[in-house]
Amino acid sequence: MTQGAGRTPARRTVLGAAGAAAVLGASTALPTGTAHAAGAGGAAAGGAAGDAADRRTGHGRGYRSLPVPTVIAHRGASGYRPEHTLGSYRHALDLGAHVIEQDLVPTRDGHLVCRHENDITGTTDVADHPEFASRRTTKSVDGTSITGWFTEDFTLAELRTLRAKERIPATRQENTLYDGRWTVPTFEEVLRWAEDEGRRRGREIWLHVETKHPTYFRSLGLGLEERLAKLLRRYGRHRANSPVFLQSFEPSSIQRLAGLVDSPRVVLLSGAGTRPWDFVEAGDPRTVADLVTPEGLRWIASYAQGIGPTLDLVIPKDASGRLTAPTALVRDAHAEGLVLHPYTHRNENAFLPADFRRGTDPTAYGDAFGALGRYLGTGIDGIFSDNPDTALLAAAELDADRV
Repeated sequence: MTQGAGRTPARRTVLGAAGAAAVLGASTALPTGTAHAAGAGGAAAGGAAGDAADRRTGHGRGYRSLPVPTVIAHRGASGYRPEHTLGSYRHALDLGAHVIEQDLVPTRDGHLVCRHENDITGTTDVADHPEFASRRTTKSVDGTSITGWFTEDFTLAELRTLRAKERIPATRQENTLYDGRWTVPTFEEVLRWAEDEGRRRGREIWLHVETKHPTYFRSLGLGLEERLAKLLRRYGRHRANSPVFLQSFEPSSIQRLAGLVDSPRVVLLSGAGTRPWDFVEAGDPRTVADLVTPEGLRWIASYAQGIGPTLDLVIPKDASGRLTAPTALVRDAHAEGLVLHPYTHRNENAFLPADFRRGTDPTAYGDAFGALGRYLGTGIDGIFSDNPDTALLAAAELDADRV
């Protein structure tokens, strides 16, 4: 079954609800939240009552003014458009997303571009360009051998000749309609776009920006943090109350950014048994399991304002893939003043916990609202979603149940 087959009415209902919310205004349709203590280096000044009021309405200064739960469009509205394109980012805003995510990798001549990975084999039409056939190579990136084409082997001018395409066409066949419509954007282009959209929409456009494989790129002489900080200063997003989050799976990248800009920072956390690659390189034996202890979270709070854990760290799954009981992570992180932005919600059965899948087609939509209700009910501050309209409606329903 192709994407959307047999589910069009449900999808239209979700989109219609999100569209209505956008028309009514964010403060009308978006959920309320309870303010947590400010993290290190960070939250806007003001009393608890004022902070809570700001979070209810989505107005105010800094990240504590965002609605809770905050819906972060994962690589844009990547459930509906090829990821990390201006089309995907713009559609996410149209659906009502509060924050738009960018992943950054460099070109050979040092420009930061928006791709989830430096391997662009699956997200561009590079394989269709015979002039670049000789660039196909095998590299070890963070200990993993990958064969393909890589951004660091292209100048920006060369990369501009490529067109973006859907990364998982077998799952999201409808998105292939948009293959070839957009180029790979630079981060500076996105910053200008955000300024233009902010003027047009009359509000700040929030970004959630990840440094990808920073240790790997620093070893190539293409350090990400200094380039990113320079652009943030140029566009006025380097302050503690700027509408941007900086994120990385490597804590040392966030620590480096903390010394360059005051923008709020988030440490991303993958599986409990994994180690950040900079830890591997430095011989640090700690795993993610160590970082989600109260001691580990206290260490993170000394240089960051939030964490971005995988959803499995919030609610683990059992051997059959069904959700179990929530962990203490939300409580413990909040005790250290950290906000939580877990990843990643998607609507398709293939990405949902087993107890929320419907039917046997992995590409069909399952009970996404049921799963979101469980995750949002833990008290997380936000969630990354490929389908921001679905997440927004689930957040609104959760808020209505609390009244």
